[in-house]
Amino acid sequence: MDIEPLRRLDATGVPLLLARVIVGFTFLYYGAEKIGDPVPFLKSLRGYEVLPLHPSWIINSLAVILPWIEVLCAAAILSGIQLRSAALLTTAMLALFTPMVLKLGLSLVGTEVGFVGLCDVVADCGCGSGKIPICPKLATNCGLLLLSLWILLSRSKQFRGGLGG
Repeated sequence: MDIEPLRRLDATGVPLLLARVIVGFTFLYYGAEKIGDPVPFLKSLRGYEVLPLHPSWIINSLAVILPWIEVLCAAAILSGIQLRSAALLTTAMLALFTPMVLKLGLSLVGTEVGFVGLCDVVADCGCGSGKIPICPKLATNCGLLLLSLWILLSRSKQFRGGLGG
């Protein structure tokens, strides 16, 4: 497979800039939504049934801290300061939460009359958007994961941002 065209495209910096804008504003929006009202996010975290409920301070702390990490990552990605570090964190969060959203969706298939298949399931995944269809959310997360990986792995010198010069 010839990756030279992909390298030339990356060198322009345009894909990096687009990825930074999309991932940065998405994480800023999702984080701000959860900071403003952390209780629904806490309920969503509990619903995934992967974190210990006791002692309760663990899951409660996570519900408060994770949205701030999302906002800080968004600020770093948008400004270019610690760009790769922030991209590593967003990639890790997406790689962790996307399978959890899939698991949530699969667990809800058949629990309501309209939930015949995975793409029929509508649920609150905890992302900050309220109840949404699971299949489009999974597609969005996969797209964000690819963009976050692009930010992490891009070799472009263009549109990197940051304080350097």
